[in-house]
Order: sequence, then structure tokens, then C-alpha cells
Amino acid sequence: MGELRNPHIEPPVPDRVRESARESAVLIGVVQRAEPTLLVTRRHSGIRFAGQICFPGGTIDEGDGSPVAAALRESEEEIALVPDAVEVLGELGHYYTQSGYRITPVVGLIEQDVVLRANPGEVSAIYEVPLSRALSARHYQYTWRGTDRAHLAFVDGDVRIAGPTVSLLVGLYEAILDAGV
Repeated sequence: MGELRNPHIEPPVPDRVRESARESAVLIGVVQRAEPTLLVTRRHSGIRFAGQICFPGGTIDEGDGSPVAAALRESEEEIALVPDAVEVLGELGHYYTQSGYRITPVVGLIEQDVVLRANPGEVSAIYEVPLSRALSARHYQYTWRGTDRAHLAFVDGDVRIAGPTVSLLVGLYEAILDAGV
């Protein structure tokens, strides 16, 4: 799959940032409940991008071998998600960030009886967002910054997903539409 579309209204990521982008991967995990949910975390206050809600994941290490391996390793480190509890469905297209990352989202189904535990050094909270809400336009809003910039966000109660993570949600939505599901 190619590059995911950026739903924000902002300048494109410059070529110089793309060329030096750090490879990373995240797990877009769908928990198999009666009403499926998306698994997201709130980043700990003492780390980069503090307080942001995002999918578990991080930089691809040399020993990972693939974005899938990195996403599963990071998910286990951050929230104690055992890799055997995830059925990997595949990867979405990559996404470049303004902060210099090339993110590969890995989509997987997570067993409903999984026990999760936040790593207190990385994650301050774990949330499950109903998939039906994450795919509903009424939970999205644009915030304008001046006349030429706007950023999309998903808002549901205390959960506000913005930045690259909301872009990945839009990518998931488009992949579901393309698949005719």
C-alpha cells in the first residue's frame, strides 16, 4: 500500500524531512468484543509527545526485522499486550509526520479476554474506543489555526485523538471502505 492521505489542512511534509525520517510502527488494534473497540493509550507526562492519545508503537529497532515485529514488541513493552493475543491482518500505507517519522500502521485483531497493564514509564492510561464511533463523522472536528491551517481531531468524552494518530484513523476508515466491509 502507498502513502496515507493527510486529512489536516497544513503544508506537506518537506522532502528533506521525508528523506531523513525515522522508521516507526504502531499497532491499530481492534479488540474483538460484542461491539469492537480500538485500543489507544495516553502517553506518560515525562516523555516526548506527553499526554497525547495514540496507538501503541514506536521506532523500529535494528533487531525487529519488520514493522509488524516492531509494533508487537512496542505494544508488549507499553501495555503488556502479548503478541500471541494479536492476529495481524496487515499493514496500511506509511504516513510521514512533520516531526520526522515515517509510521507504518499495523492492523490486528486482539482477543477480547486480553489483560493489559500500562508501563508507568511510557503510558498513563489505556482506552478502548468503540470502533463504530471512531468511524463516525459526527465525532470528528476541525480546529482552525489562522486562515490556512486546520487540524482534524476525533473527540469522544475524555478521549481526544489528533495529529498523526487521527490521520491513521482516517487511513483505517479508507481501507475499510476500499475493502467493501
